Amino acid sequence: MTDKEDKEKAKEKWMGWLALSTAIMAVLAALTTLYLGKYSSRAIMAQGQESDQWAFYQAKSIKQHTFELNRNTLELQYHSQKRLVPEVAAEYEKVLATYGDEIKRYDNEKKDIKKKAEDIGKGKLKAQEMGGNFGYALIFLQIALMLSSLASLTKRHYLWHIALVCTVGWLFFFLDAWLLFY
Repeated sequence: MTDKEDKEKAKEKWMGWLALSTAIMAVLAALTTLYLGKYSSRAIMAQGQESDQWAFYQAKSIKQHTFELNRNTLELQYHSQKRLVPEVAAEYEKVLATYGDEIKRYDNEKKDIKKKAEDIGKGKLKAQEMGGNFGYALIFLQIALMLSSLASLTKRHYLWHIALVCTVGWLFFFLDAWLLFY
């Protein structure tokens, strides 16, 4: 084989590796885009669910407050009456007890709703972090793809090597999205 044939064979081999690595980067970019969309959508959906839970919490708080006001008003009326018939006094006591039970019920329901809203909020934050890291990973792959394309057009090996280094950035952020290193 001549020197020219060796160079041509080496060039052909390099172009094959360049094409293969570019195709792999494109597949990884598609996969990363899929996860970016998935976790961004989860964050958006969780935001709506969290808002719904906090609105539900507020509704329960308003209802509880209404019962508290009514109970306080009824207690004032009850204690301001002088000589009540025992049946009327018993009815006051019964209604006051019912109001007290309702206030406790709303308090317990609010605790459950608050916990659920906070759990959804934690899930939303995790999805946002994961989506952000998938976004950073995708940026590194886009840079790597652009550099690989330039390497192919200009036949500059160093551009391809920089592209391969950029895939290390992709790997870091892709793994970070799953494992949340920091």
